[in-house]
Amino acid sequence: MAVVTITKENFEQEVLQSAKPVLLDFWASWCGPCRMLSPVVDEVAEERTDVKVGKVNVDEQPELAGEFGIMSIPALLVFEQGKLVRQAVGARPKASVLELLG
Repeated sequence: MAVVTITKENFEQEVLQSAKPVLLDFWASWCGPCRMLSPVVDEVAEERTDVKVGKVNVDEQPELAGEFGIMSIPALLVFEQGKLVRQAVGARPKASVLELLG
């Protein structure tokens, strides 16, 4: 499944109303660890059809970053049935991202 670009305009529909668990990657283009994590998140999106994967550019969506208290990036947030259930900060190996999904 393709990665969805998440904005404050589509957040409710794509994340809160999603029937599937949602993995959100909060990132920025200037962030080195974000660039390391991005291909891992893309791989998870390709392999896990049971999960929706979205990316939030914190420079373009500061309201969303603020709403979830994102102080460090990359930050991964997992939502299930519209609720934030798990989160992790920093670049991590694929196994760790998959573990975060449960």
